[in-house]
Amino acid sequence: MQTSLPDTLLNTAAGREADEILRNCVHCGFCNATCPTYQLTGDELDGPRGRIYLIKQVLEGHPPTRKTQLHLDRCLTCRACETTCPSGVDYHHLLDTGRAQVAQKTPRPLHQRLLRFALRQVLSRSSRFTPVLRLAQRVRPALPARLQSRIPVRQHLSPAASGAHARSLLLLDGCVQPALAPQINHATITTLDALGINVVVPAGSGCCGALSHHLDASEEARMFMRRNIDAWWPAIENGAEAILITASGCAPMVKEYGRLLADDAAYADKAARVSALARDISEFIASEMAGKQLARTAPGTRVAFHSPCTLQHGQGITGVVEPLLERAGYQLVTVADSHLCCGSAGTYSILQPELATRLRDNKLAALQAEAPDIIATANIGCHTHLQGASGVPVVHWIELLSCLAH
Repeated sequence: MQTSLPDTLLNTAAGREADEILRNCVHCGFCNATCPTYQLTGDELDGPRGRIYLIKQVLEGHPPTRKTQLHLDRCLTCRACETTCPSGVDYHHLLDTGRAQVAQKTPRPLHQRLLRFALRQVLSRSSRFTPVLRLAQRVRPALPARLQSRIPVRQHLSPAASGAHARSLLLLDGCVQPALAPQINHATITTLDALGINVVVPAGSGCCGALSHHLDASEEARMFMRRNIDAWWPAIENGAEAILITASGCAPMVKEYGRLLADDAAYADKAARVSALARDISEFIASEMAGKQLARTAPGTRVAFHSPCTLQHGQGITGVVEPLLERAGYQLVTVADSHLCCGSAGTYSILQPELATRLRDNKLAALQAEAPDIIATANIGCHTHLQGASGVPVVHWIELLSCLAH
């Protein structure tokens, strides 16, 4: 693709990167074939190729409009297009730059700004989100069924104990997961303890920064990144093997700390080290259990596995969780169109409810087509989004493998 970006933009790292990405695009349209929003609307501007053209126009100096912003907002950032693209177009980095440029030039309506601000201030801070969720759970029985389905029942668990082992790992606690589904990290700590590994969750760590990053608040996202690095650094210096992440939506973000803080002299080296240590829980468990026998937890139980976009497209991790479940005795059922997004996508289900609901219903139809006993996934956003309308229980896959070693 030919470009004519102004020198003022080409003199910046983001501008040079955007120019290179645009030039890699060959207009083939393969990306549209796997784009969830294009499949729903049939609008070229709701597919990656159309959005690339919109971003190109903005970067070349054409004033963006609210329509431009709408089509970029409708993108799930699922990155299915990157998996499909034969030219290696780094779409999500281009989208970050395009969205930032549009946000600067096209102010949002007040109600959108207030909603996005509220989401950032509440969801990314567990000290605020947890009390709000607890209040909602308390009044849940009195709410209409439609609202009840969106509020998970509170889980009461004793703290998971991690023994004194020679090996140690850091665990990202996250922002909403500890309150929404504490059983996920509980199962993780129990499993790692059975493998002889100590789990450290340092005080001061929290949100990975992805939520702010995708809501036009890049400096706020960098603040969260620095805070996590500061909290993790003493354990890293003491020999922590890895930073494990149980929410696949957070893992791509932590793995990009090095890139996103590359211009920060005080944090660049530390951020690069953190990214090198970041591992999705599936990567680590698969490596640890290679060649070992798994406890057959529930032989014959039928499981439909929903691989989140952040796992299969964002991290390129495929065919890792399913063999672990099968080795543990679960029967995996076939899921059609497994590459498509469920519609959760961070705050997308709140900001784009109509499209998110259609994507969720399509995904649940595919997941439940072969009558599974359980739906398993790998991300708290997908977990919560699907659970609200699913006819069968939805769990994180690690819950099915807790105490797996023998």
